[in-house]
This record gives sequence, structure tokens and C-alpha cells, in this order.
Amino acid sequence: MRHPRTSRLLSTLAGLIIGLAASASGAFEIEDHRLYPGTGETVIRVISTADLAVFEPFLQTFQEEQPEIGVDYTVVSSVDLHAAIQEGASFDLAISSAMDLQFQIANDGGARAYRSQATDALPAWARWRDQVFAFTAEPAVAVISRARFDGLPRPRTRQELIALLRERPEIFAEAVGTYDIRVSGLGYLFATQEARNSDIYWRLSELMGRLGTRLYCCSAQMIDDVATGDLAIAYNVLGSYAAERIARDDRLEILELEDYETVMLRTALIPATATEADGAALLLDRLLLEGLRQTEASWALPPVSAADDPGATAYGPIRLGPALLVYLDPLNRESFLGAWSDALVQ
Repeated sequence: MRHPRTSRLLSTLAGLIIGLAASASGAFEIEDHRLYPGTGETVIRVISTADLAVFEPFLQTFQEEQPEIGVDYTVVSSVDLHAAIQEGASFDLAISSAMDLQFQIANDGGARAYRSQATDALPAWARWRDQVFAFTAEPAVAVISRARFDGLPRPRTRQELIALLRERPEIFAEAVGTYDIRVSGLGYLFATQEARNSDIYWRLSELMGRLGTRLYCCSAQMIDDVATGDLAIAYNVLGSYAAERIARDDRLEILELEDYETVMLRTALIPATATEADGAALLLDRLLLEGLRQTEASWALPPVSAADDPGATAYGPIRLGPALLVYLDPLNRESFLGAWSDALVQ
């Protein structure tokens, strides 16, 4: 048997080699990276959009149950993750908040089929052809600064939000934030799905543009700026990230908008280029079991069970299926980005 110290050294070297290869390829920009050595030789290479601050508790639980397996965890943007897998980067599990880009990877033949008791236990709407698997259901929310909203009414619908923004430009000018959908895959997904479901999206976007809305790549950065008061409101940030931050920061509040909710499914797939597919399958199964939980847990990411069946309600989670490819068509994307830029980039 190999000595644990030797295995940890090999795992560290493997992580360094992966990092150097990624840098050399230029296929993606690494936002964060951490190696979790195991006692054995297996190292699962995970590429993910989920911040380590949110995802680490799950990885620690997994390694408590599977101490022999190391995990090399790389955080990138959803756009870079998509490009990396499409260009053949070697990872064993891909986890992304941009479910449309994940679906495109599978549709283009970039995902392995996998089936187990855990995948079979998922609702039919939370998996696609044994290749793409959802393990969370996360709404887009508006987060506000309590200090900046002091004395202001709390809008309950987007129409009420529009009215408030119009009435108080001295408060909201250059103090509204949202995704720059030109660079954020999740932001693009939220925007296209909301525009598809409600005409009010464009009215809100045009008003936000006139107020000089600030554009961001990531939810975490928007939430940080709301917490400091640099922003009064951030629109369409990830609800899971907001809830996790609010639990330890009373400067923030989620605006409860009751008219509709855009809910994305965070998904995982095993890329066709995976070299540790068996280890990836173990991690995937554990992830899906967490996603299938029916009770509250310490992990910030809400389970799939938090969502309604998309066939049973008017506003269920975004569906996994070919409709996700509509706005990824180059002409449709160019048209949508043009209209979005006209509204928001003024």
C-alpha cells in the first residue's frame, strides 16, 4: 500500500500539472482553485462555477465518507467552463449554474451517459437523457441594502419596483447592479428566460439603463457592493448566495417579489474527456443525494425538492430540454444582446 504522504504528494503534483496545462491552453481563466488530497491515488478533477465558500462543506463531507479520493476543484465562470469542456479540457465532473450551456455540451456529444439509483431517483424534469443532472433549484432574487432602503416601501412586484425606481432617481442613480450578460452565462440565462416569460423585463431594463445601472460578472461581487452600500439593489443575483450571506450579514435583505420567480437548476455532467469517470460517478451520486434531501441542511445550496414540477405551475424551474438552445443560436444571441445593450448600456 502506498504511504498516505506519498499519495498526498502525488495528488499535489497532479493538481499543479492540471493548473499548468490549463494556463498553457488559454482556454479559461481560473477564478479559484484548491486541492483536497485523499489517502489514495485517485484524484477527481472538478471544474465548477460554484464558489469554494459555498461548495467546500459538501466536498469535506464527501471526503469524510470517501477519504481515499482526492478532489482537485477549479472555479471558473460559466462561459469559461463551457469553452473549456467544448475545447477538450480534461476534467472528470463539470458543475455549472448555466444549465443552457451544460445542455449544449451534452447535445454536442460532450457528456458521458451515466445511470445509478441516485440518477433514477431524480424527477424526470431534473435530468436529461442520463447525461445532465440537476441537484439544486435556485431562484434569481433582488437583494437590497437595508441602509439605502431605510424609510422606503418594499416593492412586492416588478411593477412596484419600476414605480419606486422612477420616483426616487436620487437614491437609485448609479446604485443598481445586475449581470453583464455579455460575459456571464448565468446572467444571460436569467435574462433570456425572464424576457421570454414577461414583457415587464424590458421595461425594467430600460429604466435601469437610464439610471446608469452597474454591470457585474458575478453574484458575489454584487452582493458585496450591496452590503457596503455602494449599491442600493442588485437584481437577479443567485438566491442561494444571497441567503448564505444574509445569514451572517444583517445589512442585506432579499426583496420578496411575488409576481413571478425565475428558477435555474444547477447541473452536473461527466465530460466525455473524463479519465476518472468512476470516481466522478461517486461524487455525482453523493451530490444528487444531497440534492434529493427533503429536510433543511447546513449546506447553502437548496435541493431540487425546493422546486415545483415545471409542468404543474406557471413558473416552475427552467426546463432542461432543447428549448434552452434557442437563445444560444448565434443569430438569436446577437439579436438579444443587441436589444439588451440598447436598453441597459446607455
